[in-house]
Amino acid sequence: MYLSRFLSLHALWVTVSSVIQHYTSAWGHYDVCKTQIYTDEGKFWDYTACQPEAIDMMKYVKVSLDPPDITCGNPPETFCGMGNPYMCNECDAAIDELAHPPELMFDAEGRYPSTYWQSTTWKGYPQPLLVNITLYWNKTIELTDNIVITFESGRPDLMILEKSLDYGRTWQPYQYYATDCLNAFNMEPKTVRDLSQQTVLEIICTEEYSMGYMANSKILHFEIKDRFAFFAGPRLHNMASLYGQLDTTKNLRDFFTVTDLRIRLLRPATGEIYVDPQHLTRYFYAISDIKVIGRCKCNLHATGCREENKKLLCECEHNTTGPDCGKCKKNYQGRPWSAGSYLPIPKGTANICMPSISSIGTPPKFDRIWPNISSLGVSNPNQANVCDNELQICQNGGTCHNNVRCQCPAAYTGVLCEKRSCEMDPDGCSQSSAQGAISLPRVILLLPLIAPLGLSGFLIF
Repeated sequence: MYLSRFLSLHALWVTVSSVIQHYTSAWGHYDVCKTQIYTDEGKFWDYTACQPEAIDMMKYVKVSLDPPDITCGNPPETFCGMGNPYMCNECDAAIDELAHPPELMFDAEGRYPSTYWQSTTWKGYPQPLLVNITLYWNKTIELTDNIVITFESGRPDLMILEKSLDYGRTWQPYQYYATDCLNAFNMEPKTVRDLSQQTVLEIICTEEYSMGYMANSKILHFEIKDRFAFFAGPRLHNMASLYGQLDTTKNLRDFFTVTDLRIRLLRPATGEIYVDPQHLTRYFYAISDIKVIGRCKCNLHATGCREENKKLLCECEHNTTGPDCGKCKKNYQGRPWSAGSYLPIPKGTANICMPSISSIGTPPKFDRIWPNISSLGVSNPNQANVCDNELQICQNGGTCHNNVRCQCPAAYTGVLCEKRSCEMDPDGCSQSSAQGAISLPRVILLLPLIAPLGLSGFLIF
């Protein structure tokens, strides 16, 4: 009797676990690619759209400068403060304490003590002091938070933030920054707050981050979250609405997608209308911190992203492969590859790659095998496989034969060897060995029984 209770509780816990795992994805996080579902017919996979979590992308960034010799310190150089041209320091690349190399734009120690990259001073005035800072990942990423740049020199008078979607082959502007947008770029000044759902993709010039030189005026933003807010609400409480818009609004997902970012510094902070040619050591660029938060773009076919050979690669599921899960695996090309979809909310559509007919022969009709096959996301059931030792695994010691059927031990039967053979006998199985699969509707009926058994805590999230 005790063994029967234990086995029943074990089967119940396995089922409840699958419900709990499935519950998390119901909130629209898309953090589960597939979930095992148990029914009277057996066990099957429920596939959902999925994506990696957002991370600090500066941990994996590479940086290049143009011109390459624009960093100060070779030869050593004196630079002075904007507010006081007689308060000066030295930049010397040969001395660690006085060097300001590019990696200090995003070093892990932060600004305690202050560390930053610094350019040469504007010693070539009146020629413009131009610097391109390119950030690249060798990977497509999706931005999820504001890009934040902290300047030690004061924010530049003129700057353009650019993005690339093809690994730096072509560029397009993300946002213009100027003390006078009309004069600098022939654009009326705007802020993101001036935009709307209909104009969210508009490229603007802002004067908000280029005015004045003060200790608390060193930070420059490219607002991602403010654009999200047009769809998800001011506090981003309605992310389901945003995900729906990313699927249905043309070019919206691409707007937040990049392979590279480029910071074009066109004129350093001057703090005044005119440049003082007697004190050119006051004018330079210095950046102490850059923040880029995002996730690997995996086309909604992965929840993980790993670094391999100094490259970021999606840990692809749904029978997909490639750096961005952008194609089907070999022998899983039974239909054209397609990215996953956020819709329908909240689980989305996996659009899994299906086995090629040539790789599995002619499998049996699935209407006799899996009544719930539609929940697998299979558009053509006869192109699906019964088992593959990866997603659909033979149970109870069964072995997968040519992806077509499970070869079961003598004591078990069923499509995945999920049933005991004794269930087919007229006398049935003994009470101690009956372990039929528990269907999801039965879980609801059994939940009131869980609390007396001390298992109610399993349903607290």
